[in-house]
Amino acid sequence: MKPFEAPFWARNPHTQTLLGASIDRMGREVALARERVTLPDGDFLDLDWLRAPPAPGPILLILHGLEGSSRSPYIARLLRMCASAQWNAVVMHFRGCSGEPNHLPRSYHGGETSDLQAVVDIIIRRHDQGLCAVGYSLGGSVLLKWLGERRGDAGLKAAAAVSVPFDLASAAERLDSGFSRLYQWVLLRWLRQSVARKARHLGHAAPPLKRLRNFRDFDRAITAPLHGFRDADDYYQHASCRPYLRHIKVPTLLVQAADDPFLMPHSAPDPEELAPTVRLEMYPRGGHVGFISGGTPWAPRFWLEDRLRTFLEPAMCLEPGHCAQSTLAHSTGA
Repeated sequence: MKPFEAPFWARNPHTQTLLGASIDRMGREVALARERVTLPDGDFLDLDWLRAPPAPGPILLILHGLEGSSRSPYIARLLRMCASAQWNAVVMHFRGCSGEPNHLPRSYHGGETSDLQAVVDIIIRRHDQGLCAVGYSLGGSVLLKWLGERRGDAGLKAAAAVSVPFDLASAAERLDSGFSRLYQWVLLRWLRQSVARKARHLGHAAPPLKRLRNFRDFDRAITAPLHGFRDADDYYQHASCRPYLRHIKVPTLLVQAADDPFLMPHSAPDPEELAPTVRLEMYPRGGHVGFISGGTPWAPRFWLEDRLRTFLEPAMCLEPGHCAQSTLAHSTGA
């Protein structure tokens, strides 16, 4: 497959990012079946299945980004691709992201891997037919950290992560500068609303959220104390996935853009930090979960889903003949 190239009208990282976050070129008519699972601490999270029960064959587990869900356009695009390829797929919602506050005061963060482990255990125990995973942004950070923690015992056939904040401290710094403050403002607004909604759900008084003007403020006041970290720096140090990349044993693709407005250029890992099983594709352009390769601003063509399909297809297909048939159907628009 050809490397990513941005069209002339989408060479700006903000064009890539904003269109990628707002447009689902394939529609949202894919029906999903929701399942609520109970976690070891008694809380819950929701899974949205593309097909329930899944058909024979491997399952693709999808992890969304910060305050995302199965309704996020980048998730909808991937689900449409999975439907076209006749793949099984399931979206794991982080706690509180499926439209209903979770029961416990704690939430989720970039280094929280125990919930992912619980979901993987449930899927493998119930459907022992192979498992792959894709994570976007914060979900990619969770996936990579978990893979590094598990090392050779992850139970996955393949994995991919897109636009990952490898170092959470530098990501917080980047989002508090220049035009990137717009993204910070939107995401913090969602986070503050989520915290306030959770406080009402639990019958607690909400903390003074208006004082939290950047991610470091939020992580110092909310994320760190809720999840047992000393402060924001302690959270960033222990939750970032970058130190775990050298320990990954599962074939893993990383798709990143050097112009990502959520990330510092120096936050990307050096080649010697990567395990031999990890392939990093760093493109000059692409924004944050953008990677628009053509079309028009009103009907963009996305390269990312095709790249993920090409990488995951050998692990996701039941047999070589089925892979060849589905690839032909996809390439001809069938």
